[in-house]
Amino acid sequence: MKDKNFTYEKSGVSIKKADKFVKYISTSTKKSKKSGHFKNIGGFGAITRLPKIYKNPYLVTSTDGVGTKIEVANHLNKFDTIGIDLVAMCVNDIIVQGAKPLLFLDYISVDQINIKKLKNIIRGIIKGCKLADCELVGGETAEMPGTYSKGKFDIAGFCLGLVNKDKILLNKINEKDLVLAIPSSGLHSNGYSLVRHIIKKKKINLKKNSFLKKELMIPTKIYAMHVLELIKKKYLNACANITGGGLKDNIKRIIPDNYCAEINLEKIKTLKIFRWLKSQGISDQEMLKSFNCGVGFCLIVKHSNFKKIIRFFPKKYKPYVIGKITKNSEKVKLSGKVTW
Repeated sequence: MKDKNFTYEKSGVSIKKADKFVKYISTSTKKSKKSGHFKNIGGFGAITRLPKIYKNPYLVTSTDGVGTKIEVANHLNKFDTIGIDLVAMCVNDIIVQGAKPLLFLDYISVDQINIKKLKNIIRGIIKGCKLADCELVGGETAEMPGTYSKGKFDIAGFCLGLVNKDKILLNKINEKDLVLAIPSSGLHSNGYSLVRHIIKKKKINLKKNSFLKKELMIPTKIYAMHVLELIKKKYLNACANITGGGLKDNIKRIIPDNYCAEINLEKIKTLKIFRWLKSQGISDQEMLKSFNCGVGFCLIVKHSNFKKIIRFFPKKYKPYVIGKITKNSEKVKLSGKVTW
């Protein structure tokens, strides 16, 4: 006998809730849209006009997530900033090539739709897009019962940016250039599996630890506005987003053959959260490999541009010198010891 009571709703998927959420996103993004010419949210695809200011445009794309920072957000029931992290992880990568973020799309997968939680996530994404001066034009919310356990979710982002050919930051590094560090806001979105492992092993009650509760949910700093202004002024030779792998692994990605970024670790201005992590018994090598240690972004500039550059940043994120470019085949050479 055929069971006429089989429905998508009974399988754990609520199309009504999904439609309600899409309407919320559409209403929220209208307030931040710059063009207003196209209705993108809720359609099959997003339509975006190519800005006329680009004479010889190149597309730069990036996709990323926020790793197990999601687990901390779930544990603390705090979802209003994780969207900023998502935008930052994508946007901070494309500005390395000199690209101006143009549009952003998100992917959210959940066990079941929780409107309140999803609204908080989307608010963060919209705020992140505002900080990066780009537009949320679409995305996907997937309700996947049986794939995720109760309350679990994941998010991913995709960013597209544009850069004129003459503004692309590739192979412009010269001997005697300075390596500048821009401070991070904290852990950003890297190393959280190690942090959570420490919390579990040390039996730390995260909800009752006010210091960790605050520090672990500080959103990733978005560097787009400042860095793009420097590129516009032609003050930068290169830059690097310091994410997983730390200083060495990320800086070496932008160093040309036969050049070396010599970094003096004693110059790094660490933050309290990294000093706390170090005090838990993590080696210096592991700290530098797993975390940004207080350096969220690096700039490589001519010595003569240094004083011009620091004027563009507020006190909290003012760049400072941590190294220089020399002729060497090693690409990155670390010396000294971080002061924890």
